[in-house]
Amino acid sequence: MLRKLFITLFFLTINIVIPYCQVKTVHIGEKSTENDEITLQLAYRIQSNFVHPAKENDYYDKSINSPKSALIVDKNINNTNVKWLYINNLEGNSTTIYDVNNKFKKISEINHVFTIKDSNLFHETDFPGYSFKLKHSNQNVFSGKPVEMCLSNNDKYLWIPYYRRDFDPKATEPSALALIDVDSNKIIRVFPSAPLPKMVACSDNNKFIAVTNWGDNTVHIIDINSGIPDTFQYSAHYTVDYKLSMNFNDSVDRDSDCGLCLRGTVFTPDSKYLFVGRMGGGGIAVFDMNEQKYIGSVFGTKTNVRHLLIKNEYLYLSSNKDGVVQRTLWKDFLAFALDHKKGALYSNWNTVFTGTGARTISITSDGSYLFATANNESKISIVRTKDMKKIGEVNADSYPVGMSIDKDDKYLVVTAQGKPGGGGNSVMIYDIIKKTF
Repeated sequence: MLRKLFITLFFLTINIVIPYCQVKTVHIGEKSTENDEITLQLAYRIQSNFVHPAKENDYYDKSINSPKSALIVDKNINNTNVKWLYINNLEGNSTTIYDVNNKFKKISEINHVFTIKDSNLFHETDFPGYSFKLKHSNQNVFSGKPVEMCLSNNDKYLWIPYYRRDFDPKATEPSALALIDVDSNKIIRVFPSAPLPKMVACSDNNKFIAVTNWGDNTVHIIDINSGIPDTFQYSAHYTVDYKLSMNFNDSVDRDSDCGLCLRGTVFTPDSKYLFVGRMGGGGIAVFDMNEQKYIGSVFGTKTNVRHLLIKNEYLYLSSNKDGVVQRTLWKDFLAFALDHKKGALYSNWNTVFTGTGARTISITSDGSYLFATANNESKISIVRTKDMKKIGEVNADSYPVGMSIDKDDKYLVVTAQGKPGGGGNSVMIYDIIKKTF
């Protein structure tokens, strides 16, 4: 009897552990499943797993440490076109930069480690409504864990929030976000923030930066209208439903103990409204930028809204738990939100299954094709947007999370962050090959 019980428990354990610990590494040249329209093919990889990779375009870089997000900058600097790939290394406390025009060779690294010598970067230490709970000799001496990022002021500045300061293991104290001058790739200012900021977004009119805090159900707005970094300042503070208490015990997991777990953040194209996804429980919070107020939340989405983007006339979202991408006309959604009939559910969604653990989504410049990471399945799905149909997929290194596409629709960059069971520490660059007829 005991032997049978032991065997049963053993196989139950195997069933739990193996899917979580499966580690997959795809090969350079790997192609997406066949269709008549578009192909993804792995062309380059930057990783810290193999010191001596077998393929020429498979680069070893020890600074790739839990790569969270990716972003491609394409601009002119001193009459020269530059195309740079930025990778935020969450556990490496760094942002690494690669030259897209030169086969993704590494060109620089931004370290998010601040000493007393960097005090000139901090115009202020305290953040309105928050305080540092623990005693620190200097709150602005810390290492920051970079999460997401966005550009502002016509690609002049790059904004990077920190998951937490290294002396704050529970992420209950004010964190911070860095402002980087893209031309020099230097941090020029560091702002305090609420606990655990993850998403950051810029309005199309370059007037506002929205900082969305996973840690306590708040969103904060920075006024950047002047274009002068020294004058940038917080101008609005929003709470969605309630402010999360910071009284956590020692076993807290801030990845899940996050209240509404606010995540995806996008401004409407006219810059008049802001949408923020509620990953904890579903729905989207809506804010009026002219009135500077939280209007309310619209429900009827899938339950685990993770990422938002607007392209052409459509609002797109990914739902992590459900493994789907949903789409609707953003103006219809906004009209429903402004009408705000209490308890009413917005139902006008087109939905496509893209794979469990849907995380970041990216879309081509013309809006024809959407790509979605499937974290649990270690793959990237291809969706044709005209009929919201999945038309292909390609394998990825274990646990893909972040994603970026360049303006020319030439490359799709995907980060594999990894999990405690293994995998990750990889940045994959896929060629986007559109078939011609």
